[in-house]
Amino acid sequence: MTDFPILDGHNDTMLRMHRESMDGNGRSFFERHEKGHIDYPRAVEGGFAGGFFAIYVPNKAKEQKKYMKKLKKAAEKDPTNLPLPPALGHRYALRQAMAESAHLFNAEEESNGKLKIVRDADELEACLQNGVMAAIWHFEGAEAIDKNLDALHIFYGAGLRSLGIVWSRPTKFGYGVPFSFPISPNIGDGLTDRGIALVKECNQLGIMIDLSHLNEKGFWDVAEVSDAPLVTTHSNAYALCASPRNLTDKQLDAIKERNGMVGINFHKGFLREDGNQFTETSLTEIVRHLDYIANRIGIDKVGFGSDFDGANMPDDLYDVAGLPKLIAALREAGFDDDALRKVTHENWVRVLRQTWV
Repeated sequence: MTDFPILDGHNDTMLRMHRESMDGNGRSFFERHEKGHIDYPRAVEGGFAGGFFAIYVPNKAKEQKKYMKKLKKAAEKDPTNLPLPPALGHRYALRQAMAESAHLFNAEEESNGKLKIVRDADELEACLQNGVMAAIWHFEGAEAIDKNLDALHIFYGAGLRSLGIVWSRPTKFGYGVPFSFPISPNIGDGLTDRGIALVKECNQLGIMIDLSHLNEKGFWDVAEVSDAPLVTTHSNAYALCASPRNLTDKQLDAIKERNGMVGINFHKGFLREDGNQFTETSLTEIVRHLDYIANRIGIDKVGFGSDFDGANMPDDLYDVAGLPKLIAALREAGFDDDALRKVTHENWVRVLRQTWV
């Protein structure tokens, strides 16, 4: 086992695998491939010990095509005022979430003990100690959860342990932020009454609530209602990149006060000061955000939240196999062994142990 096993706050690998299977190009998670960011052989090479495997439900193809046309026109007119994608219907979201989740469960079965969906902190720590890849089943957006929250209990019983209330579109539970740049995350209404009920039920069950993608009002609504640590699995510092997906200093201070956690997103557009996701970018931008947040809220409250398979990675990182380069860059920036253990895995274990019951 490496001295710095990496527990990562976010990836979209199950969506990528589902899309490939629907296109007739399905492949095993345990085969090495050059496409995408994560497979098992590259993960082992990069010291990736596991993390939050997100289930994200995209809009239907026709809706997405129509939205992208609308988005393109809006971006040409005013990139600071981009529309949100349309809301999803519950039945479609539930079917899609089940189909994507099946890939994670199939991978566990195929792994012969090399991958485990973890349900408590003891299992998580055992995986890290024994070289078993730990998968935390996460929903990125709660569209698959019904208004009565019955599905939440079913999914919890099956192993769901982390939930993002929204992706960047409206739901019956709350409102997300657009991908406009540069704008404040202080946009619109926060949680609905159903969203408040969802937060309370997650607290009761011990499901971690992910604040990534929520607008600022929603963030403060969760802070008021929840009794758990405040966590964003894949967000950065707004002071360094004025994307509404990033966290203001005031939000970071609240996370510090509540003994929470920030996973640093590797997406170029959330790292760069100019917000440009298409320009050549170094992984030192990740170090810049991690260092800023660590200095603001403490080295015990920051880690990785890559967004592998769901974002544009820095050119000199590329995929999960490149993670040792990031460790080397952090060491060069002054992070010692104790700090590296914390940001690579210990901080995530700590906040999950506090959250899960």
